[in-house]
Amino acid sequence: MAKKAASRKTAKSSKTARKGSAKSTRSAKSARGGSARKASKTSRTAGGRKSAGGGRGRANAAFMRPVSPSPALAEVVGDRPIPRSEVTKRLWAYIKKNRLQDQKNRRMINADAALKPVFGGKSAVNMFEMTKLVGKHLK
Repeated sequence: MAKKAASRKTAKSSKTARKGSAKSTRSAKSARGGSARKASKTSRTAGGRKSAGGGRGRANAAFMRPVSPSPALAEVVGDRPIPRSEVTKRLWAYIKKNRLQDQKNRRMINADAALKPVFGGKSAVNMFEMTKLVGKHLK
């Protein structure tokens, strides 16, 4: 019986010794910023080339291509060809400037006289539906 108790104590002390060493290894890794292998993998993209711009890659050319708005949408965003992202920015600037966002349900956009033809005659649209309706007015 005494032998079993003694072996349990040594097993416990070896476990705590292992835990302590694991903690010291973890703290040493975190002090140097993780493992070197991880850092080298994250800094490269497919094909072994390093990416520019913080790993996000290049912008898709389709989003940056200028599109021309319809005459109804041109009243809000202007008549010159601009990228889709800029159309959305200008549309939101117009909505915020004229306080067209519903005060209770902020997801709804209330149409004024200029936006009603863009929204297909609807007086209020959901902000997610708005992008779909505006897409029909871009060429």
